Amino acid sequence: MSDKNNNYGVLLVNLGTPDEPTPAGVRRFLGEFLYDKRVVALSRWLWTPILFGAILPIRSPKVAKLYQSIWMEEGSPLMVYSKRQVSKLKNILSVPVELGMTYGTPTIRSGVDALEAQGCKKIVILPLYPQYSGTTTAAVFDRFAKDLKLSSVIPEFSFIRDYYDHPSYIKALAASVRQYWEENGKGEYLLCSYHGIPKRLADQGDIYPQHCEKTTELLAKELGLDESKIGMSYQSRFGREEWLKPYTDETLEGLPKQGIKNLDIISPAFSVDCLETLEEISEECKELYLEAGGEQYQFIPCLNDNDEHIEMMAQLVKGHLPSV
Repeated sequence: MSDKNNNYGVLLVNLGTPDEPTPAGVRRFLGEFLYDKRVVALSRWLWTPILFGAILPIRSPKVAKLYQSIWMEEGSPLMVYSKRQVSKLKNILSVPVELGMTYGTPTIRSGVDALEAQGCKKIVILPLYPQYSGTTTAAVFDRFAKDLKLSSVIPEFSFIRDYYDHPSYIKALAASVRQYWEENGKGEYLLCSYHGIPKRLADQGDIYPQHCEKTTELLAKELGLDESKIGMSYQSRFGREEWLKPYTDETLEGLPKQGIKNLDIISPAFSVDCLETLEEISEECKELYLEAGGEQYQFIPCLNDNDEHIEMMAQLVKGHLPSV
């Protein structure tokens, strides 16, 4: 790496995770996450008593049990894989790389502080959301701006908004699918399940669904699959309003009726495995599919710290450095 890059640092940002798989730990995390207006846009006077008086007391113990079922020796899967990504990317780029979370710890502020302590005056921010959404990527920018609001000197920075159609991202996704097929066999159909957002947000201009559709289209082309062999849906809806469709649960219940009994499923919107993929997609959705008449259900893990994934990140970041 050129000496010109000595002042540069990289901040990887993901959503966040509880520090511990306990009701208290989950309540702290969900309280911060669900209070963000980017996530729930209701007025605070209406939402605050609902969130802290009803939702958190009821959901926190239930969600804590789910986290306990996926917790790794080193901690939460999202945190474990994110730290591995930082370590590998640092080795490739030979510039400081730190981790920040939009909610919970380590904070975006602590990541920026750590980079500045290493002499970084220019920061490349990479939110680990391939497809842009105001609920995720924009929330990273909001938190970055908020955390630095009182700083006397704001570092120069560049912000990587999305990479849903980046050739290296598509190739990394396709490589992970092919590797899984080689080791476990190929299903009849590949379902790409993306985290959903309220339809209202898309109607107001959020470009997330277009990004998800393009990722699916490019992955299908890379894998040589026609429309009869690949599809997409949206998971994890919350509340009573309409979310992006088709819904993953309804899709899974319908596929066996179409004669698709052997299914592969992947979650391209997640850069690392987390509660949504390891519990909801891998376990809950499998149960739905099998109960609906499916016979074989295979969850293809996220890219995590795969070498192709790290190399893709390096390419994204290098595009924001003065030389390669």
